[in-house]
Amino acid sequence: MTKLSVNINKIATLRNSRGGNVPDLLKVASDIQNFGAQGITVHPRPDQRHITYKDTLELPKIITTEFNVEGNPIDEFIELALKAKPTQVTLVPDSIDALTSNAGWDTINNQSFLSEIVSIFKKENIRTSIFIDSDSKMIEAAAKTGVDRIELYTEEFASQYSIGNLKGIDKYTQSAILANELGLGINAGHDLNLQNIKFFKDNIPNLLEVSIGHALIAESLYLGLENVVNMYLDKLK
Repeated sequence: MTKLSVNINKIATLRNSRGGNVPDLLKVASDIQNFGAQGITVHPRPDQRHITYKDTLELPKIITTEFNVEGNPIDEFIELALKAKPTQVTLVPDSIDALTSNAGWDTINNQSFLSEIVSIFKKENIRTSIFIDSDSKMIEAAAKTGVDRIELYTEEFASQYSIGNLKGIDKYTQSAILANELGLGINAGHDLNLQNIKFFKDNIPNLLEVSIGHALIAESLYLGLENVVNMYLDKLK
């Protein structure tokens, strides 16, 4: 079964909009795990507009599954992740003012840099993943960094699926086949939702994990958080 890691950034956004501690981020993360999710994802940004650095350090106290911390590996992020000691660090090349992640790494031009960052985390036995477009050259270059996994950036797939173009999955399938051949584990995320997740999962060989936040939380407003988590789990079997 493909694992579901729930990104709780939007829970933190809601909390921060009012101040105080409602909703309680740690309680929600604990509940999500109790509902069956196999992981929690956070993406702390330098301005801490949703997940704060404090959140990132407190969450390991209640996480019983897997903890995935993603972000741009600036010095502050590296220091934070080494303190938090998550199960996995996902390297994302978003700019400081990015609203959301909008591109994968250029692993060719950044190969030396990424290799250095990957080695830092692997020395601490932290699994590493690189956020990447479905591009064969970029995947081949990623493999040379020593990274454990790649996370396929799925916005284009989701966009094509929403207009009925099922062929939009093809290059993701080919990317997964190549990654498998290169010994890379495969994660995926961005704009995956209840409508497209099963089709995506069924066409990606050996998909290990999906990270879903915005859609899952939005769907939960209508259907309830426990229901939605279990709906995803059912589709990922």
